[in-house]
Amino acid sequence: MNKHRPFTGLASVMLAVVMIACPFVARAADFDTEPVMLVAKPALQADRLYNSTILIVKPMGDDQHIGFIVNKPTPVTLGRLFPDHEPSQKITEPVYLGGPVSTEVLFALVQGPESPGDRSMQITPDLYAVVDRVSVDDIIEKEADHARFYAGLVLWQPGELRSEVERGFWYVLDADSSLVLRKSTDGMWEELLERSRRNARRVRASAPDTRNYARLN
Repeated sequence: MNKHRPFTGLASVMLAVVMIACPFVARAADFDTEPVMLVAKPALQADRLYNSTILIVKPMGDDQHIGFIVNKPTPVTLGRLFPDHEPSQKITEPVYLGGPVSTEVLFALVQGPESPGDRSMQITPDLYAVVDRVSVDDIIEKEADHARFYAGLVLWQPGELRSEVERGFWYVLDADSSLVLRKSTDGMWEELLERSRRNARRVRASAPDTRNYARLN
């Protein structure tokens, strides 16, 4: 049985050129260390929860991740959830479905240059997740104009997100906090799906074929 030999000589040089010239090749690996956006591929269209979704995701170490679905508004408002809370009555924007974990808990994503409090988690340089109930109440009362509220979140155990990406469920893009709080999420999935497909086509078009070079060694 023939064994594959490592690339050597010219083949190794060509592989290095591919990686330098095509930074998108490494795109799917970036979620190890950086926040990213996940864009559901059509392979997930049959999934009732994740079809046509966009998520913002943060690595938590040990190949674990936390994230929020950002384009699934619900029919429910804060005023309906908290009828006796006057600040909630002033917020007309719907609560979004953040994910299937802890859907009975309300979370907030807050955009700004500084942390909204000690009990917040930085996702991007200007986006924070607030997970503490008292702190969320404070956001509702004082910072709702640059926040969005989510019921539930998504958690990936070690290796789960990597497996999903390798199985072709997600496109992976750079995190963009401006998308998370966009006034309307209508059409966002279609927009990012096309952007992801353009990136993929660009990679395929610009990556040289190294197979002939490998045969030289």
